[in-house]
Amino acid sequence: MKALLAAVFLSSFAMVASAQTPRRSQRAELMQMIGDTEIRAMYIRPVARGRQLFGALVPYGRVWTPSADSAMRISFSRDVEIEGHTLKAGSYAVWAIPDSTQWTMIFNQTASAFHLTYHESEDALRVTAKIDSLPHVETLTLGFPVVDGRRAVMQIQWGPTAVKLNLEAK
Repeated sequence: MKALLAAVFLSSFAMVASAQTPRRSQRAELMQMIGDTEIRAMYIRPVARGRQLFGALVPYGRVWTPSADSAMRISFSRDVEIEGHTLKAGSYAVWAIPDSTQWTMIFNQTASAFHLTYHESEDALRVTAKIDSLPHVETLTLGFPVVDGRRAVMQIQWGPTAVKLNLEAK
């Protein structure tokens, strides 16, 4: 009986201790206006920690979300054009198929998804974007380095790799 009580105590202690440990990948939320269109994004920011990222940790040619634990979620209050293709107002999960020279960026209608649960049949839009090599960023970052009236550039960067998408508010 004492052994059972000790085991229950230790497992309860371990759960409390692990709940208090800060996560290595932290949640981020971003709101950006482009014209009168509100864009909101939520993602969990993975950290490089000295690892080789693209082509290794994140294999080329396989679907991946630029987030940890859950898919990156993005919402548009109005219709937008991404790389010249219309995407209706609404919420989407963001997925990517990385390659060494370009990525296929995917906006999927299943907006809330576990980071390994992707269903191609729910894709709302796929676009191709070239990658850039920029100074190293340790923690995955989503940002808008250019916002000019109704146009903007959305950038996802991790390590020295960045992918940029041209957006236009409708």
